[in-house]
Amino acid sequence: MSNSNPLLESGDLPRFPAIRPEHVLPALEATLAENREAIRRALDAGRSDWSGLAEPLLDCEDRLQRAWGPVSHLHAVCDAPALREAFNAGLPLVTEYATELSQNPELYTALKRLAGRDGLTREQRRWLELELIDFRLGGVELSTDEKARFAELRRESAERTARFNDNVLDATNAWEMLIEDPAELDGLPETVVEAAAEAAGRPSGRDPAWRFTLHFPSYQPFMTFASHRKRREEMYRAYHTRAASGDLDNGPVIDRLLELRRDSARLLGFAHWGERSLVKKMAGSVEEVNEFLTDLARRSGDAAVREFDALGGFARERGGPHPLEAWDVLYWSERLREERYAFSEEEVRAYFPLDAALEGLFGVAHRLYGLDIRERRDVEAWHDDVRYFEIRDSQGTLRGGLYMDLFARPAKRGGAWADGAVYRRRTPKQIRAPVGYLVCNFPAPTRTTPSLLTHRDVTTLFHEFGHSLHHTLTRVEVPGVSGFQGVAWDAVELPSQFHENWAWQAEALEAFARHWQTGAPLPGELLDKMIAAKNFQSAMGMVRQLEFALFDMRLHTSFDPDGPETVQECLDQVRREVAVVIPPDWNRFQNGFGHIFGGGYAAGYYSYKWAEVLAADAFSKFEENGIFDPATGREFLGCILEKGGSEDAGVLYEAFRGRPPTIDALLRQTGIGSDDGVGVGGARP
Repeated sequence: MSNSNPLLESGDLPRFPAIRPEHVLPALEATLAENREAIRRALDAGRSDWSGLAEPLLDCEDRLQRAWGPVSHLHAVCDAPALREAFNAGLPLVTEYATELSQNPELYTALKRLAGRDGLTREQRRWLELELIDFRLGGVELSTDEKARFAELRRESAERTARFNDNVLDATNAWEMLIEDPAELDGLPETVVEAAAEAAGRPSGRDPAWRFTLHFPSYQPFMTFASHRKRREEMYRAYHTRAASGDLDNGPVIDRLLELRRDSARLLGFAHWGERSLVKKMAGSVEEVNEFLTDLARRSGDAAVREFDALGGFARERGGPHPLEAWDVLYWSERLREERYAFSEEEVRAYFPLDAALEGLFGVAHRLYGLDIRERRDVEAWHDDVRYFEIRDSQGTLRGGLYMDLFARPAKRGGAWADGAVYRRRTPKQIRAPVGYLVCNFPAPTRTTPSLLTHRDVTTLFHEFGHSLHHTLTRVEVPGVSGFQGVAWDAVELPSQFHENWAWQAEALEAFARHWQTGAPLPGELLDKMIAAKNFQSAMGMVRQLEFALFDMRLHTSFDPDGPETVQECLDQVRREVAVVIPPDWNRFQNGFGHIFGGGYAAGYYSYKWAEVLAADAFSKFEENGIFDPATGREFLGCILEKGGSEDAGVLYEAFRGRPPTIDALLRQTGIGSDDGVGVGGARP
């Protein structure tokens, strides 16, 4: 093996091929026992210095990450019955351990003593500050009976969250649409039809001509291009009633999760989960968040209505349905886009083969930050499609590694995300480089074509890569505040949304967008059309996101799980207030809303819009100085990407921008316009 990578030689990379479901539980139990013993020894020693108290705790976090992190990751990307069983058996043990740790008054007192000592670095003090907050949020100051109750709420909440995700994945995999009549494929691009033909012979056990599923690379193009309206309705209904019936029904799971969150928040002295959620975020109060969201709704609502009315008029003039139903919107929007801007997403897709998109992505990182990103083929992963890349800076120093798992498959959770596998840390032997995961669900290559991305896919790739850079480029040497760890949740999307901007810049696209067959560059006139269409239905998109954010915040603040109002009625009320596309009454969007019921965005979905303001405002500095201005790139690297969670997010942002953020840049970028220069939420965030 090459000697150029001390990270590989140190054994810190997960050994995925060696993970066996039957070994998961014994290894986890041994790790937890070792951690408990290590913490006991540290406390018995009575030391309250960094090396005697904090370092043993960080060692414990490392051991648990190595034992449990890869298992949790595999559960999301390579689910199988035996692995799921092992994960679900281990999850209560991990939850119990985390609760036990955060409720340990002796450890809490020792950490408070350490926080009062002199000689700590800024990073160490920030870590301690956040640790002590986590102890309080973990119930350390509760009575004995309250601690037991809190631990039970936390355990059940973790189990229900896992059940929610399992139900969505199983429901997605359980449905297929088999088409034998070629007439029902009218309008679909050739690449989509070919992929459906290849899929037809695999899991169904029958021999239809074409097979479509609810996985996004199948669902999205069908809803966008298929002219067969009944088939679109069939697919829409299946997608938006996933996990809404039978043994996979997430309705009761949601109801119980809301009860668990409310009760745990109240035990800690908060009025509701929303108040508890904001403790470690930039936003100061629920009122500030609601003001921010309703202000955006006010600014974009009329424009969204005009966009939807224009879409309905366009469809009616061309013999389409009136009124438009929810399963008509994507199809007729694409027809309107094609006519208004004289191009289609499918035409654009031909210029974004995956390898070229990666080349462009890495080229942008090189021009902005001087990075050299190269693939290594000697690193084992969990699937043959997974690729591993090393990230080095302009001095040749290893900054981190990155696994990329980019194609959709049945055993993989939908969506796109980035996560940490190994966190940067200074050890006695070395400064350990971080390693991240970047996961997407792009269409896989077929027998005749490479993986071809829509421009939306390219933007998603840039988005998740922004998260990955935040993780791998950190200079912070204390896990817990390195990379995106410790970053306020409503600021963690700043680097990701910020990097999306380069997927729209002519100077960036011209360097890598080229036809997969001819190698011809993206024509200038097509690029001009794409940029002109950038804000197509931007107000409709804005109110859709606001619908999700307001629903999330309302569920976790004013909604009473024991009251007469149902979750569906809460969502319906939000839609009446802000939505322009009202789905049918059988739509159960919430049963698949993984961000807030299967992920970490409960009472935090607003963070996407909050961070979008930061990202647009940050990018405006590049617009002023040049989108590849090296000095500005170094400033963003030094103020944001390298600092991780080592300082308050607002302080770091102002260090980069020289002032607090304002909403104007976002409204200008989206074409909605601005009537004043207020900050996020109407005030300084």
